[in-house]
Amino acid sequence: MSECIHVLHVIRAMDRGGAETMIMNLYRHIDRSRIKFDFLVHVENKCDYDDEILKLGGRIFHIIPYRIYNYGSYKSQFKKLLEAHPEIQIVHGHIGSSASVYLRVANKLGRYTIAHSHALNKMDNLSDIIFKIMTLDNRWISDYYLGCSYQAGVDQYGKKVVSSEKFKVLNNSIDASKYVYDSEIQRKMKTSLGMEGKIVFGHVGRFIPLKNHTFLLEVFSEIVKIEPKAEFILVGRGGLEDKIKRKVQDMKLVDKVHFLGVREDIPELMIMMDGFVFPSIHEGLGIVAVEAQAAGLPCLISEGVPDEAIVTRCVKREQIAAGAKVWAETILDMYKNIPRINRLEEIRTANYDIYETVKQLENIYTKAVNEEK
Repeated sequence: MSECIHVLHVIRAMDRGGAETMIMNLYRHIDRSRIKFDFLVHVENKCDYDDEILKLGGRIFHIIPYRIYNYGSYKSQFKKLLEAHPEIQIVHGHIGSSASVYLRVANKLGRYTIAHSHALNKMDNLSDIIFKIMTLDNRWISDYYLGCSYQAGVDQYGKKVVSSEKFKVLNNSIDASKYVYDSEIQRKMKTSLGMEGKIVFGHVGRFIPLKNHTFLLEVFSEIVKIEPKAEFILVGRGGLEDKIKRKVQDMKLVDKVHFLGVREDIPELMIMMDGFVFPSIHEGLGIVAVEAQAAGLPCLISEGVPDEAIVTRCVKREQIAAGAKVWAETILDMYKNIPRINRLEEIRTANYDIYETVKQLENIYTKAVNEEK
């Protein structure tokens, strides 16, 4: 075994999403004198985290996006990459449609393989069904399996794998100390965004169907009817962003809803908010809900968010079918009655603090390179 363990993370792109942010949290806190991260991405353009990856000592490799029709060329490119870099000992695949290809190639070349599920696949449409079929092989070809929750594991690998010693839930952890509520930070952030004296509710997430932004706007509209001082921030980007902006105009909420795009200061934004609304259709975990709780925020979540994401006493769950008016009344009641306090110990007790997760992952990698292939 070489002195440093080399791990190749395979993922679509290293932009600011839940899985990508979790990987970067691990990278920042892992012992980089012992464990080296490299990244294989399926885009040519520069990604949000590229500069930081390079600064931390990682390398970024590029490969063509996988399509069924380019199976041969994709497989060949990945094989050549591993053959050119024998120092890579572990291939840590963050599940995608190409995982069944690159994990199998890595196994044949004697590399230890880890499949990591960060989300659920509800098979709501044809593309979901195709993705499910294309990833079925993943449950048979990896040496080890990780999931951000029990259900994310079952959904991706099946109950047989999840009930075996080859599977582990690895919490999508955060540096919880950065989220501790501070009234002065809250005041300064509101001032910087021109929201002094306002009650700020927010949401963090990509503009994609499962995040349910249309319903979110309906909730915001009902909140304004009850509390005129309320304002709303939406953090993120995605394919539906323009559609949601048009809907904000149609609902005459332009002066109330603020689109902040992709931000690096998520802890400060969470501290600034007065309430967090998270009506996802479904989530593998929903790490932003954990971040919101770490900031002591009253959090109203949907039935689509798994139980593992509820780690403090400042959370309530509501059915989406209950309607926007009920959601508005509930989050306003939570804002008035849930004290804004330090939730750090609750986060740590639930094992969502990054330091505990780093230890678990270091143990997995160390054990892997000591196993016979």
